[in-house]
Formats: sequence, structure tokens, C-alpha cells
Amino acid sequence: MLALLGFATNRSWGDDGDLRGQVRAALEKATAYMRSISTEGGYLWKYSLDLKNRAGEVKATATQIWIQPPGTPSVGMAFLRAYEATKDARYLDAAKAAADALARGQLESGGWGYSIDFDPNNQRTYLRSDKGKLLPKQLAKQRNITTFDDNNTQSAIRFLLAVADASKGSSENTSERDARIREALDYGLKKMLEAQYPNGAWPQGWNGQPHKADECPVTKARYPESYPREHPKQSYYAHYTLNDNTQRDCIETMLDAWHRTGKPEYLAAAKKGGDFLILAQMPEPQPAWAQQYNFQMEPAWARAFEPPAITGNESVGAMHILMDLFIETSDEKYLQPLPAAVAWFKRSAIAPGKWARYYELKTNKQIFGDRDGKIYYRLEDISEERQKHYSWSGDYGVEKAIAFYERLKRDGRETFLKTRETKTKKSSSARSLTPAVKEIIAALDSQGRWVTQGHAKQRDWEFDDRVETVVFIKNVQKLCKFLEAVGR
Repeated sequence: MLALLGFATNRSWGDDGDLRGQVRAALEKATAYMRSISTEGGYLWKYSLDLKNRAGEVKATATQIWIQPPGTPSVGMAFLRAYEATKDARYLDAAKAAADALARGQLESGGWGYSIDFDPNNQRTYLRSDKGKLLPKQLAKQRNITTFDDNNTQSAIRFLLAVADASKGSSENTSERDARIREALDYGLKKMLEAQYPNGAWPQGWNGQPHKADECPVTKARYPESYPREHPKQSYYAHYTLNDNTQRDCIETMLDAWHRTGKPEYLAAAKKGGDFLILAQMPEPQPAWAQQYNFQMEPAWARAFEPPAITGNESVGAMHILMDLFIETSDEKYLQPLPAAVAWFKRSAIAPGKWARYYELKTNKQIFGDRDGKIYYRLEDISEERQKHYSWSGDYGVEKAIAFYERLKRDGRETFLKTRETKTKKSSSARSLTPAVKEIIAALDSQGRWVTQGHAKQRDWEFDDRVETVVFIKNVQKLCKFLEAVGR
């Protein structure tokens, strides 16, 4: 009866026949093409139409895959989305192939860098599968840095968690590939817990070695009495890191692991991450957050153009995850930092609806950085390359974060829990999705590609017409929404 009703509804939209069937056919075709260009089941960001040029954030080879979104974990999640909407085992198989690529490229330190190279002649990383097999001289040449920056390791672990969930009860969940995926997930989660500092922070990068508690005492953030006004040319990978919302992504990963497994150690790690954000809030006159902190909990340099400063961008991410932790746990302590932060944002706008990326410590003046490692006070004084290729100001979602906080305080936690549950169950209207779905189907070419047209240039690569994983992901999500609205 449901199928008949769905068919009748589709027919009532016009002369397009069974649009649901067209959507399923488009999903199959697009997914088959993506799998045909994969490397060992994994993906990059962009491909020229002849596949001769490939890139992640930088130019790549045919033997490489990318981790950073929208790389392999993101494409894999799109396959899982298709499986969720259709229950077609081919999509789960595609997701498992992507997960297996990650498992095979997992570092001994437990996570991932930006890319994996499957050419053994180009292998420069210490893989988990090589543990105990290499001589000290060989180990010294291998890179073994788990990267939490740019949502690399976090996105990979969350994808593996989702694959494990989708595989429950599957008759095919007993293969050697499935075992590799489960082992990679368990190992990755275990090492991510180890990577967390005693104060609850995570570093930008981690070499897999235990932290020394006496080197990183648990203490509140403070302003340094003085700090170098030029880049000290020192490593910053071990810093407590909020840059690119690293801490937020780590906490969200731990919450996801807790929801999917029920294991209390992941909730404890998430809460501990929130405790760090409470400690990391700077005192007046700037009660917001820095991008990174040294072990004395002072704002510190990262790259040459990232000076010690209060950040208008990552402070928003800190506010959001603290509110999420309150909603998850009901613990009021996660809301206590927010009134002062909101007040600071309201008095620190550099224009209506606009905030600086960096505010000088204590003075609250907007500052800028450049590759020469110096601090500047005017945008026009830095190089053209840095002016154009770094975010120095924006709305950063500040007004939305403040509005969310004010609604949370007004309406209470239970209201937000109920709203979240309702949103999870609610599906979009098939009728409202139809125009976009028709455009997506019409744009799919005979080979199963959604082609992005025009010239693109970034760092060391240039593309004309190309296939982009971000477009594939977006279109798959829209098609799946439609299928859920009309029923499989």
C-alpha cells in the first residue's frame, strides 16, 4: 500500500514518470563512477576529466588519497548516507572499501595525517601495520604524527564509527576487511584518548608518545608578561590547539563514540575536553579564547602568520561545544564562561556584524600576520598572498552563537533535547526537494559525473573542468533526502 501511495504521489507532480526510480538510477551511476576513480577505495578532492591531474589540498598522484574533508572519510559518509536511504548493499560495500583504505593507512600513533600514499616507494610514514617490523634507523626516517588539525583524524574515526554501526547484523561483517576496519577503529579511539592532555586539551599533532604530566600542569589561561613580537621559529604541534576548531572536533568525536558505543570513557573524555575550554577562557579584559596555548596556558605562536592573540573565529566554536556539553550533561558549569564571552563579542565588533580573526592581547586591537613572522596593524601592510588567502575578519557565526545561547537560557535544556529529537525524525517534503533533485539528475553526464566547469587555481595545482568530491557529497545527500521523503 505504501509503495502504491508513493507512486501515486510521484505521478501527481507532472510528466516525469517515476522520479524516485530516476533518483535511484542517478545514485547508482554516480557511485559507480566514483568507485571507478578511487585509489584502493579512497579519494582525493578534485580530478581532471581525463584523471591526469588530481589534488587534495595540494597536488596529488594517482597512488594517493586524502583524509581532510572532503576527502576519503567524507566520501565514505556519502556512501553510508546512500545505504541508509536505500539499504542497497553496494553502498555499504563502497563505504567499507573507503574505511579499509583508511585502516591500511593508519599510523602507529593511532590517527592519520593529511594523505595516504599506497606506492611503497613513496611510503614515508610509520604505519600501524609496520609496528615491530622496522629497525630504529628505519623508524627515524618515518613520519608518525597523528594530525588533529583540519578535522583529519577526527573525521576518519567518526567515519569508522559510522561504518561499524551500519555493519551491525550484516552477514558480511566477518571478512578480513571487516576485521581490519574494527581493529583500526578500536586502536584509533584508544590512541585518541591517550593523545588528550591531563587538562583535557588535544594537540595539533601527536607522535604517539605518552604526555609527561610534569611538563603540562593543569592551570588556568593567563596573559604572558611578555612574548616575542616576531615568530620564534619553534614547533607548535604540541600546543593545546583550538585552531581550525580542533578541540571542538575532538570533543564531538568523543561524544559520537559515546553515543554509538555507550562506553563511559568517551563521555569522560568529552567532558574533560570541555573542562579544558573552561580553563582556557582568558581573563578580563578579553574573556574569549586563543587559537593555541603553550604549556603555561599562555596564547602562543603557531605558523609565522598566526601570532599569540584572542580569536574571533575559534571562540565561536568554543562557545558552541560548551553549549552542546551542557545539553548533553545538564552540567551548568559549561555555561558559566559564556556571559563574559558574549559581552566581549558585543563590545569587540570591528564593524556591524563583523569581527576580527585576531585581537592583540590586552589592547584588543585588530592585528594581522604574514609569512615574515611579524605582527601588523593594517591589512594593506601584509603581502597580497596573505591578504587574499587567509580569513582576517568575518561574521564567524557570532550573532547566531549569541542567539543560540540566549534561547538556551530562556527555553531550557529539555526544550533543545526535544527539538533535536524532532529534527532527527522529521524528513523534508518531497515536493520541496523536487526542483533541486531534477537539476541534479539533469546535471549528471553519461559517465556518471557531476562536472564542475571553469578554471580553478590553488597552491601548486590548476584545473579546468573537473570532478569534485564536495559536489558528489552534496548531491548524494540531496538525493537521499528525497528518497527518504517518498519512501524507498
